Amino acid sequence: MPSQITTLSPAQLQQLRQKLNSWAADAGFQQVGVTGVDLQEHEDYLQSWLQQGYHGDMGYMADHGNMRSRPAELLPGTVRVISLRMDYLAPDISITEQLQDKSQAYISRYALGRDYHKLIRKRLTQLGKQLQSEVEDMGFRAFVDSAPVLERALANRSGLGWIGKNTMLINRHAGSYFFLGEILTDLPLPEDEPYLKDHCGRCTSCLEICPTQAFVGPHVLDARRCISYLTIELNGPIPPELREGMGNRIFGCDDCQIGCPWNRFSNSTGEADFSPRANLDKASLLELFAWDEATFLKNTEGMPIRRTGYENWLRNIAVALGNAPASLEISAALQQRRPQVSPLVQEHIDWALARQQQ
Repeated sequence: MPSQITTLSPAQLQQLRQKLNSWAADAGFQQVGVTGVDLQEHEDYLQSWLQQGYHGDMGYMADHGNMRSRPAELLPGTVRVISLRMDYLAPDISITEQLQDKSQAYISRYALGRDYHKLIRKRLTQLGKQLQSEVEDMGFRAFVDSAPVLERALANRSGLGWIGKNTMLINRHAGSYFFLGEILTDLPLPEDEPYLKDHCGRCTSCLEICPTQAFVGPHVLDARRCISYLTIELNGPIPPELREGMGNRIFGCDDCQIGCPWNRFSNSTGEADFSPRANLDKASLLELFAWDEATFLKNTEGMPIRRTGYENWLRNIAVALGNAPASLEISAALQQRRPQVSPLVQEHIDWALARQQQ
């Protein structure tokens, strides 16, 4: 007996595609696109990037062979990838105000609220089940930045935007402040046109604004110099030559997005879960440096910030305090904290104290 999928007509598949648009909007997504599984061009780029060692300590980027660029190896039978995007900027959140006040802590805007992985994965699974209610023997699997998937390449192939010189996916009508998620499926939905035009033009603002000069060139990021990598992915000491450039950024960095002219078209999110928690959009460095581990775990529960861990949290803040305007209060806080922390954090406190005393 033939499966239901093989008996669907082009008209029926098109109807399902239209329903998907409506369901995605109801689930809080701003856009949805569908593409096939051919990512050969992006696979070649990834291999070249890895061979240069630009992934640093992110060994998972090189794991799983070519599975990252071959969705059908991740979920056998996959013929389509559904890509969706969801805006994350909370209303009335300043992008640059905290960056300009070096006594304040800057946390990447995506990380101020609830961990997006759980929220978006739940919505994606809901969409998959809605499709299954129409096509019972359809198989699917949902992903949100948690499996070997080239999400920006897939979003580009599905028409959601182009990959900018800062390696971010950019949309002409929404900038780049949005999350991406994918549904891999064996349902042969009609494919959308890939986004082939690059609207960056001659602009190099994102490359020039990077505080640690992490871009080797257009579309090539050396993650080892990227502040997001240094504050989130890197375990161990932060290279001294990169610390000054980190400024007051203690978790992630938005500078290459702040410098992008297309983000004047970015939109606020309607998701209350993405609103700032624990006053982290207005917190001072000294306030956060005073948190003990129990307070850190309590105040960051269910948030992306948990990923960095308490030790690296203190390490990052110590660097930021070293970059803050010199004050007796900062020096006293650093000296008071020093006996209570690990040798790793102590080394960064010593660096900060030396900077404060210059």
